[in-house]
Amino acid sequence: MSGIVSCSLRYFTATAIRRRSSGLSLQTLFPSGASLTSGLRAPTSSAPPSHGTPSPSPSLLSVMSTSSRNSSFSADHSDITYLTQEQATNIDVELFGDYGFTIDQLMELAGLAVATAIAKAYPPPSKAPPPKVLICSGPGNNGGDGLVAARHLKWFGYDPCIFYPKQTAKPIFAALRRQCEEMEISFMSFLPDANLVDNNFTLAVDALFGFGFKPPVRPEFVEVLQKMCRFKTPIVSVDVPSGWDVETGPHQDSIKPDMVVSLTAPKKGMQNFHGKHYLGGRYIPDSLAAKFNLKLPRYPGTELVVQLG
Repeated sequence: MSGIVSCSLRYFTATAIRRRSSGLSLQTLFPSGASLTSGLRAPTSSAPPSHGTPSPSPSLLSVMSTSSRNSSFSADHSDITYLTQEQATNIDVELFGDYGFTIDQLMELAGLAVATAIAKAYPPPSKAPPPKVLICSGPGNNGGDGLVAARHLKWFGYDPCIFYPKQTAKPIFAALRRQCEEMEISFMSFLPDANLVDNNFTLAVDALFGFGFKPPVRPEFVEVLQKMCRFKTPIVSVDVPSGWDVETGPHQDSIKPDMVVSLTAPKKGMQNFHGKHYLGGRYIPDSLAAKFNLKLPRYPGTELVVQLG
């Protein structure tokens, strides 16, 4: 298939990768002896800098004050709603129904939020080769978020490579893949062992399963999660770390992400997560938040994500 990177584990260090209209080799993806762990700047604080913005006029302050009193969104992060699996599903039903959102619209907003959070927490260096990011995408909407994030990460100055083991023929996902191919983003047909990932990628994005996941893990993903558990490369999970119970959290053999980007609202399984935690998906109308009695942090200014921890 045009645009697909075909890799064989047996010949991983020698086999050429076929790319659309190019002769990209594995040497290009994984330079000999190269360690890319220094390809990202240290995680930074998400606190927005002060730019001396002039104070709003009294009339505007009045409008802002009224809006804040009537909103379910707050700057206080201490009392945030954590969703059950059923609540998350019902909110999606409302968004796609009465509120008129489409799947591809929310997927675009979610993927952009993921890429934005990564750029805040792991900003690329200004004078260095683009950091390589391995994106593991599953067959559902969470995987679609990963494909969208890959596209935006490429624009943000990263070098994403996608592992997409169980593709779907649905037009929306085929279009997302095509967009990545047109941006010369590589696809891998298998997941390398942990040592190869650690030596050649600065970051891994877990976009395998979303909040609809119910155990057990399907057989075709068991080995994938086992490999990811051995990564020393930092892992960023999209919405819910893959393999976690959405409401109770991790089990003994779960992956341990360094960062999670929750979408819509954090899920109950994230209540005891102690890593870096962002909330993205700035698309919940106040009326919908009020209907579900959601307590969510207010996004400052034009921000697409807000840091929770």
